[in-house]
Amino acid sequence: MMPLRLAEPGVEQTIVHIGGNAEVKKHLEDLGFHTGGSVTVVSSIGGNLIVNVKETRIALDGSLASKISV
Repeated sequence: MMPLRLAEPGVEQTIVHIGGNAEVKKHLEDLGFHTGGSVTVVSSIGGNLIVNVKETRIALDGSLASKISV
């Protein structure tokens, strides 16, 4: 298990845990991040990520990305 921000770009990962307070978890779930779901890092620039989740590209800052474990 590792934070999403450390995942290798282009490799599909399975989400195993979403951390943070209830508000952060709800926000990430609203964006499509769910335990057991898949996510692929498209690119990583300065700790910020662009990811594919549910066939949608989403930009995440490093603090949010660190709350998602794959």
